[in-house]
Amino acid sequence: MTDEVFLTDVSDKVATLTFNRPDKLNALSMDLIAGSIETLTAWSRDREIGCIVVTGAGRAFCAGGDVSTMAQDDSETLEQKIDRLRQMQELSFLLYSMPKVTIAAVNGFALGAGLGVCLACDLRIASEHARFGTAYAKVGYGGDFGTTWLLTQYAGAPKAKELFFLGDIIDANEAHRLGLVNQVVEHDDLGATVNDIASRIAHGPLTSYRYMKANVNLASSADFKATLDREAETHMRCSMTEDHKEGVRAFMEKREPQFVGR
Repeated sequence: MTDEVFLTDVSDKVATLTFNRPDKLNALSMDLIAGSIETLTAWSRDREIGCIVVTGAGRAFCAGGDVSTMAQDDSETLEQKIDRLRQMQELSFLLYSMPKVTIAAVNGFALGAGLGVCLACDLRIASEHARFGTAYAKVGYGGDFGTTWLLTQYAGAPKAKELFFLGDIIDANEAHRLGLVNQVVEHDDLGATVNDIASRIAHGPLTSYRYMKANVNLASSADFKATLDREAETHMRCSMTEDHKEGVRAFMEKREPQFVGR
């Protein structure tokens, strides 16, 4: 489907969601957020989709909230505003927690809430033109869309505080050094690189990826024993899949496995 604020494409088991407000640097609107959540939820349940890519049109991945709409609306109570933001933030949690691998193809600016959406994806491949920043201090906000937790997890508390307090924009190489992105590639190679990685994942052992993702997420908050217990369960679940049996056969026959995703 196509829409004024986002574009979708599904090809060869890879689904791509493109934020499509280039004139606004893909700043998040209510329509964009609601449509993205609805689309990603459907994709997360679609057995024919093996990997999900999120990117942006034009010069930005996503520049965060739309500043032009940030004037206070006195028609809502504080509680209504909090409830609405919690609903919007489901976009980050969905990308982080869904049982499919998600990839952010960071083509340009990823700022504020856009940084949160980017960091919520499992893998982040950045163009050399990509730029990252919290941006909240510039407009007197405190941080949303998971940026506080995600930056602390990936970069550590001291660096997270620096990025929040100073609001400096960092380039792709610095983001890579801090562990915020997995790879930095030449801008013209971004699409091909992401497509290659997404295709490899989409045609891989999807049940294994589902539990790898869940277990790594669990390890961010659970202790060693709880993680070991969870690994015992998921490892044995994976041993029952067709892909595990095919992987063993391929190893013994000295060939590449032909996974079917179940």
